[in-house]
Amino acid sequence: MSTGPQAVPNQMPPAEVVRLGELVQYQPGAVVSRTLIKRPSGTVTAFAFDAGQGLSEHTAAFDALVQMMEGEAEFTIAGKPFLFEGSQGILLPANQPHALTALTPFKMLLTMIRS
Repeated sequence: MSTGPQAVPNQMPPAEVVRLGELVQYQPGAVVSRTLIKRPSGTVTAFAFDAGQGLSEHTAAFDALVQMMEGEAEFTIAGKPFLFEGSQGILLPANQPHALTALTPFKMLLTMIRS
């Protein structure tokens, strides 16, 4: 009988050190995502964007924290542009339109808390 944390298929393994940037891989001309943690209270998703790829303008009902892992991207929040490099982060406010474009191949973590 196991009493340790239980693994969830395709999500981040519990109680194991991992290299976050290796959890999602670049694909030419694509945006790749992988849900690392999914709970009723929120999600953590890793993204890999090839250069020139992005997400069109949209809104979310909850705040979301973006943590850049590598590369460069431009985010637009409520019409205001932000240049992101390396290990920077930004809070995407709930119900504010936002979009992003990869200037180079880049990876990020997106944490959304539903409360």
